[in-house]
Amino acid sequence: MGSKKELMMQDFEFIDSCMKKVINGNSISFEEAEKLISTNNLTKLAHCANIITKKFNQDKVDVESLINAKSGNCPEDCSFCAQSTFYETGITKYPLLSDEIILEKARDAQKSGSASFCLVCAYREPSQNDFEKICKIIENLKNEVNLDINVSLGFMTPERAKRLKLLGVKRYNHNLEASESFFSKICNTHDYSDRVKTARIVKEAGLELCCGGIIGMAESKKQRIELAYSLSALDPDEVPINILIPREGTPKELDNCSIDSVDIIRTIAVWRFIMPKTILKIAGGREVHFNDGGRLALQAGANGIIAGGYLTTNGNEPNKDIQMIHEIGLDTRIR
Repeated sequence: MGSKKELMMQDFEFIDSCMKKVINGNSISFEEAEKLISTNNLTKLAHCANIITKKFNQDKVDVESLINAKSGNCPEDCSFCAQSTFYETGITKYPLLSDEIILEKARDAQKSGSASFCLVCAYREPSQNDFEKICKIIENLKNEVNLDINVSLGFMTPERAKRLKLLGVKRYNHNLEASESFFSKICNTHDYSDRVKTARIVKEAGLELCCGGIIGMAESKKQRIELAYSLSALDPDEVPINILIPREGTPKELDNCSIDSVDIIRTIAVWRFIMPKTILKIAGGREVHFNDGGRLALQAGANGIIAGGYLTTNGNEPNKDIQMIHEIGLDTRIR
């Protein structure tokens, strides 16, 4: 075995070689990704991930706002989710919000500097009546605000996806949530293949795909890599990286789940090596797990944030997030 200094140099050179491979348009192997996520040279890993980000995405950060447009009573048993009807979590539950409330939130998002606005609804899939209401809401938003309109409505059919495309929806969010090998530990009311099917329907309809997952649910590092490659295979335009906040009343509250900021940065950086061109968006859990609001993450491979709050948890004020982005020498994407 070499000296500690020699081993560090070998690690340094390995990270550098993987970066050059990606910059030149090639892919790293699963084994290389495993080695990267286990490195102790976090500074070098983050630096190289940042170089990859700037190579393919420049200095623009995608800032998105969202609205919890229909809250709670979801019939799925996802163990991390406060909106599942299986658990008593104390959240406020309500049916689909009115056009007026949603439009007001969209106008606030536009004023705050967001480039996109996402309607998120807690459905397995919306009823036909609710889907028609959502289509009218989308038409109204397209006429009233200058924002990209994204939606997250649960499982999709080809017919509905095509309808959303015709209405001018830009991006559809449907996360894989976890690796296939871990998925049965967090959900039993549907299969991993169901999520993949909707993601493919979205792409086939010509919509952009937003598809990511959650880390910190007691999955292994290898399973985080597995998830990244499963996501990459779907060719997503955006990948949200959520960091678990165990919610009172959910099974994940009882699992002693935890992840430290170092492992979060490692994961973000390695996902950038695997998916060099996509928007990697730091989503739920950013404000809880990062004391700096995500500054380091935005210099370690991430190039997107959710501003202004999430589904059942609050977030930073959008103007503070945008100020933070500018302070680290980055800019926001303008629609």
